[in-house]
Amino acid sequence: MVAVKTDKITGDALGTGRRKTAVARVRVRAGSGKILVNSRPLEDFFHVEGDRRAVLDVLHATDKIDSVDVVIRVNGGGPSGQAGACRMGIARALISYDSGLFPVLRDGHFLTRDSRMKERKKYGLHGARRGVQFSKR
Repeated sequence: MVAVKTDKITGDALGTGRRKTAVARVRVRAGSGKILVNSRPLEDFFHVEGDRRAVLDVLHATDKIDSVDVVIRVNGGGPSGQAGACRMGIARALISYDSGLFPVLRDGHFLTRDSRMKERKKYGLHGARRGVQFSKR
């Protein structure tokens, strides 16, 4: 089970999501369905439809799209990693908001951390695995 975290001052439900090198800190509160990412609307921050869908999937799966406001602060990584981090952070915050949503979020694989990371470059090679170009002469 995930630990329940709430802000003592505002009463917001908190959640932290991570993907690749991106970290998202999410606040969920009762509201009308507004989503702000780094003080910008979701559509302005994530330009690719797939990234917006990744963020909204959690809210659609729990039918909370119109009943909660979400405030996200995300940094690090690129757009795809940030979208995945927001997705996980929203899922964790929703559990703090309503613990009855845990089975839905678990079965939807929203709480599983994607552990894939970039492999480091090795010395003597062009990348992580690509060797040097073969030269016959």
